[in-house]
Amino acid sequence: MPKRTPLRQCLGCREMKPKRELVRVVRSPEGTVSLDLRGKAPGRGAYVCRSADCLKKALRSKAIGRSLGAEIPPDLYDALARQMEEDDGTA
Repeated sequence: MPKRTPLRQCLGCREMKPKRELVRVVRSPEGTVSLDLRGKAPGRGAYVCRSADCLKKALRSKAIGRSLGAEIPPDLYDALARQMEEDDGTA
């Protein structure tokens, strides 16, 4: 029997995609929010496609803050967008 691929929903485009195709935004137990590019960091996670557009949609609708149960400051949005752009450049 083949292994099942775990699916997660992107908070930007709301599509179900394989977990490996998405980037995890994580709220650590200490309360800091960051991108988890490996998907292994401890804490509460929310998933977004690897495109800056999906990240912008999710941030604009405040879906990430709701999903993580944390207030996300505006300057952190910019840091997440920069980190996403840097990831796009290395891939």
